[in-house]
Amino acid sequence: MAILNKIRQRSLFLIVIIALALFSFVLGGLIKNGSALSSKSQNTVGTVNGKDINRTDFLEKVEMAQKQAGPSATNTQVMNRVWDQEVRKAVMETQFEALGISVEKDQMKDLLKTALATTPQFQNEAGLFDENKLNEYIINLKETSPERYQDWINYEESLADNALQQEYFNLVKAGLTGTLEEGKLEHRLESSKVDVKFVQVSYASIPDSTVAVSKSDIKSYIEKHKKQYHVDASRDINYVEFKETPTVEDENEIKTALTDLLKDKEVYNETTKANETVTGFLNTDDNEDFINSNSDIKFDSRFVFKSALPTAIADSIFNLNVGEVYGPYKDNGYFKISKLIAVKQIPDSAKVRHILIPFVGARGAAPEVTQTEAEAKQTADSILAVVKANKSKFPELVKEFSSDKGSVENGGRYDWHPYNSMVPEFNDFEFEGKVGDIGVVKTMFGFHVIEIEGQKDKQKAVQVGTIARKIEPSQATIDKVFRDASSFEIALEKKDFQELATENKYTIRPVNGIKVLDENIPGIGNQRPIVRWAFDEETEIGAIKRFDIPSGYVIAQLAAKHKEGLMPVEEATITALPAIRKEKKAKLIRDRVTATTLEDLAAAENTTVRTASAINMKNPTISGAGKEPFVVGAAFGLKEGQTSKLIDGNNGVYMIQVTKITPAVELDNYQSFANQVEKQKINVVTSKLYNALKEAADIEDNRVKTKIE
Repeated sequence: MAILNKIRQRSLFLIVIIALALFSFVLGGLIKNGSALSSKSQNTVGTVNGKDINRTDFLEKVEMAQKQAGPSATNTQVMNRVWDQEVRKAVMETQFEALGISVEKDQMKDLLKTALATTPQFQNEAGLFDENKLNEYIINLKETSPERYQDWINYEESLADNALQQEYFNLVKAGLTGTLEEGKLEHRLESSKVDVKFVQVSYASIPDSTVAVSKSDIKSYIEKHKKQYHVDASRDINYVEFKETPTVEDENEIKTALTDLLKDKEVYNETTKANETVTGFLNTDDNEDFINSNSDIKFDSRFVFKSALPTAIADSIFNLNVGEVYGPYKDNGYFKISKLIAVKQIPDSAKVRHILIPFVGARGAAPEVTQTEAEAKQTADSILAVVKANKSKFPELVKEFSSDKGSVENGGRYDWHPYNSMVPEFNDFEFEGKVGDIGVVKTMFGFHVIEIEGQKDKQKAVQVGTIARKIEPSQATIDKVFRDASSFEIALEKKDFQELATENKYTIRPVNGIKVLDENIPGIGNQRPIVRWAFDEETEIGAIKRFDIPSGYVIAQLAAKHKEGLMPVEEATITALPAIRKEKKAKLIRDRVTATTLEDLAAAENTTVRTASAINMKNPTISGAGKEPFVVGAAFGLKEGQTSKLIDGNNGVYMIQVTKITPAVELDNYQSFANQVEKQKINVVTSKLYNALKEAADIEDNRVKTKIE
């Protein structure tokens, strides 16, 4: 009881202690997890001029863009594309808000009308845009498909953004003009001419080997040209690739297995407890089943012309007799044996017209399609009966019923086109039928009412059955590559990467300057895991890691880390060295020259006095010396007969003398040149305005920190 009384007496003290403990626990959790205060940074992909790019919205847009791009685009490529779009949007919104411009409801209607004016779905009977049809379409989307309705909202936003950007660019362009004074200057730059005599002491006259450039020289040069030598954080790696490639033995096994399929063979049947004959490829009558059961590429029943066969073996296959085989031969990563199954004469091109009746679920069917497959077939049969009775009705039936927008305007006609350019069912009807035939054909797009209007140039076509086996490494080869990679990885615990690779005659591939959002590693393609590992804070220089790649393994070593900032001297040398040498050579030339006339300078430097005529400042090029803006500018600052001091140019040190000045003719009006200046300014707006706004913007990229890359 005494203890309980003491606890009661100190209850306030205990509450404070417990509160402090809880606070410490929560604070510790916040620190461990980056703190709730930093939750904004975790939910914000980036910030542009104070505008946050929300993580969830960004990922949704990336997902949508990935669906549109398809499998050919990598996630990183899509993410970078969306990032660029979001940055542009935020940069431009800053400008729109500052100017107070926006797209209002009436303007949005006009934008939609302009964009959709030629879409048949939103036209009335007269072929004019019908706003009511558009409104019905939007209401239907909203009620039936939230996902497609969101796509529509995104489409409207895109139209609005484009309109605002166009308006902004037009406002900027409207503020640009070429004044008469600017026109006068433009005329003078183009038309004022000078003739000069000059001596060029070429930088090439001093061997590079005689000009010493120290690391401190390069460092000083970098400091003076910080913008040119600023670099992002990067990593250098070395890697050795262990590639699972088929050996000669693997290829021979594949060829042997293919050859064995040609002949009949005796096989013991466990069920019947007796030997039975399995027909080989040479003697089988069911070529399709045999090929589909034994080939990595399924049977293709189409007839082909000689031009469609692989060039290297076209003659060999095309000249076979029916039933004969050719191979094994190598083609496009496979070993193949081909059999000539059939021969016939087929037109090489045809001309048809058709009416396409789609049904629900057919490829490319529009949302408003409601007919079932059976109903579409019935419609097609009804149309067939009409056109068979009266072919003149074909064009009007095309306009009324056909959903193939690509051919409606041409009366449903596909003019002369080659064999095998249509889907198989359509192709078979138009090339195997006769001119004048009309029929209904079902394809993945729906039912087609087709009339064959013409065929020409019948020639030999062949049906070829091919058994193909992919050329790939055997399991024994795969196991050996795994053992080699594992042995190398284990041995690296005790030996140097370079030393061990050289000892085992493995090729080391260095890759320098990898950026944090890169995904492509030269030689092995898209390898984001390697880039992430290289930029992981816990990965130290010299660290080794093994990565699985599609064709084997890579053992990678982190060779160097480079922080964001100025480029290291070693990397800057390649561009800084020539510029520094040029500066030093110019000083050497200046220090040794005492001559004050062109003739004396030419004699002292063992060169000649040259001439150049009609030089202008619009195109500051000296004939025989190249583009020399500083030298040309100096020439226009001299009087006729005056000689310059030494001038450092792009290609050497110069002394010039102006021999003739031809001033530009004074004009009564400089408006045409003022217009020329205005056009130049407007062109710059189109090509450079956004980049200038982006460069001036405050952009914070948190994609790596938020781990969405």
